[in-house]
Amino acid sequence: MKELYVKHIAQLLSVQDWQVENCAQMFEDGDTIPFISRYRKERTGGLDDASVAEIKHWVDVFTEMEKRKTTILETIEGQGKLTPELRAAIESCVSAATLEDLYLPYRPKRRTRATAAKEAGLEPLADLLYEVRTAHPEAEARKYLSDKVASVEAALSGARDIVAERLSETASVRETLRGIFRARRVVSKATKAAKDSPEAAKYRSYFSFSMPLERIPSHNLLAMLRAQNEGFLSVSVDADPERCAKKMYYDFCQERRYPSPELAEQIHAAVEDAYKRLLEPSISNEVLKEAKQKADVESIRVFGENLRQLLLASPVGQKRTLAIDPGFRNGCKLAVLDERGDLLYHTIIFPHPPQNEKVKSLMALSDILEKYRVEAVAIGNGTASRETEDFMKKVRLPHGCRVWTVSEDGASIYSASEVARQEFPDEDVTVRGAVSIGRRLMDPLSELVKIDPKSLGVGQYQHDVDQALLKEKLDNTVESCVNSVGVNVNTASPWLLRYVAGIGPVLADNIVAYRKAAGGFRTREELKKVPRLGEKAFRQCAGFLRIPDAANPLDNSAVHPEAYHIVDRMARSLGVSTAELVGNAALCGRIQASDFVEDDFGLPTVQDILKELVKPGRDPREEATAFEFAQDIRSIEDLTPGMELPGIVTNLTNFGAFVDIGLHENGLVHASQMGVRGLADPSKILKLHQQIKVSVLSVDLDRNRISLRLVR
Repeated sequence: MKELYVKHIAQLLSVQDWQVENCAQMFEDGDTIPFISRYRKERTGGLDDASVAEIKHWVDVFTEMEKRKTTILETIEGQGKLTPELRAAIESCVSAATLEDLYLPYRPKRRTRATAAKEAGLEPLADLLYEVRTAHPEAEARKYLSDKVASVEAALSGARDIVAERLSETASVRETLRGIFRARRVVSKATKAAKDSPEAAKYRSYFSFSMPLERIPSHNLLAMLRAQNEGFLSVSVDADPERCAKKMYYDFCQERRYPSPELAEQIHAAVEDAYKRLLEPSISNEVLKEAKQKADVESIRVFGENLRQLLLASPVGQKRTLAIDPGFRNGCKLAVLDERGDLLYHTIIFPHPPQNEKVKSLMALSDILEKYRVEAVAIGNGTASRETEDFMKKVRLPHGCRVWTVSEDGASIYSASEVARQEFPDEDVTVRGAVSIGRRLMDPLSELVKIDPKSLGVGQYQHDVDQALLKEKLDNTVESCVNSVGVNVNTASPWLLRYVAGIGPVLADNIVAYRKAAGGFRTREELKKVPRLGEKAFRQCAGFLRIPDAANPLDNSAVHPEAYHIVDRMARSLGVSTAELVGNAALCGRIQASDFVEDDFGLPTVQDILKELVKPGRDPREEATAFEFAQDIRSIEDLTPGMELPGIVTNLTNFGAFVDIGLHENGLVHASQMGVRGLADPSKILKLHQQIKVSVLSVDLDRNRISLRLVR
């Protein structure tokens, strides 16, 4: 990668040039983000996967920019207008906006008023005006009268059109105006359609709204732009036209001295036309687009952090599980899963109105719990969830069995997906949905990777932001979570395996096919027998795949096979076997990391190896804890201001946290009600699925809105 880009990325991300350069080289070699951040810390300076992913993003951006520059240079050169100065300016660009500004005068464009004026032969007259080479514009204009130019005013008007277009395509003019617009306010006003539409009511707070563009929160701007797309708002930047035109005219005059008032008048008219007709709409759109890009980045950051917390939610583990998808009229769908999440049995019971088959349902549940030795019960948090929880209290649970409430977000999406059809071709969507609820209790990560993250209910305006950037962030987040936890190669689904570094869909399917034919993997080396899994893919994925009960205990750890010899050296130095060293904290404590540093394995890597040896294959996720809602709260009408309730955080946004307090409607703890000064970032105070206590501030029965305050 060019030094120009390396330095810019390093400055942008506050890292060193060599860190960016090394990462760029490793990307070029085909190394993945998880592999680089975990096993190449010496080359990255210990950058985490989020930082490496950011570098990867900008490396890709500048790789595309370099291709764009090549196209631009070829186009301008083909026109015979590429000067050494212009080439140097283009090649030194690190800003897409500046690059496009430089290209704008040479970019093929549709027919304009300036184009028509040039075709009428008026470009020489425009040159005279623009370069201040005449004191008598009207006298000069008479020389250009023809069958295409009927009058002096027509000649001057055409020349002004050419001057106006030149000004609108001048990079310095555009950047000056961008600076002015960025410092102004964004304004939104209700359209006529909004006043007549009940659907516009949710945007009421933006019907007459303004805020400095550089300070507007991302969620406000995205809401305004969504409303504009729906026809309910007009959104603009309130730049002062007179001030902007004066600034343009002043800058133009600084470099030129007008020999006559007549010429100054022509230039002034051209400047005003350039601003009002060409620059104001263009710069306004550019600056709003730029602001939206920043809002997108912030919204996507919040979404990514929520997704990370959701995927790394505490697993209950490999327990026989009864999953219940609750309902009233259509009954409660039951699915019994074994320790591996395989479906053993399913049925439907009707303990609630209108059927009210309580006794029959109790007997069915008791039989299932006893027959299948159920160790955990997962109840979806949708319709009839609280009623089903109450009903379960009437059932005698096996010793040690506990009841859990599980988010249903995305379960219906999964149940109708191609993934679900492949897993359960003979079952209907209700059974698949219940299975998904049970599996996400056992291991949220393994189950949720099968569902489009945008359907998991933890985003903020996810359908309005840059979809390519969103996909990149979410893919990186899922990949990071999967690889940080590690994957049992003998039990993982192909949908989980495809997120392991270096694998992807084809190799994931090949791994599953091989283990089915061979009866499972016994060593990591055996992975090389999988079709199309060569040395390169093995290097990327091996450290993240686990093989429990392998002959070599390191095969069930995060120690990479390339470093096994270091562990063997450590064991020999203590006079024990590798198997005796792995998991023995006392023995590991006697090892001096610096004694085992090698050319390709520095101190950070050796220290990581020692940490892993103490607790090999440790799951970084916290242990699951049970939770109960307030028993006397059943509907929004039961709430009164001042009431304190337990709740679970279900979504985090820039403006606050949504909290499930056991009702169909989630409450909102606004950022101002977090118990700290100012509008704090909710993600720095709360975590997704955190169990908290809240106080009711207000209840809006008409709009089913609940305002809460965080209780410390």
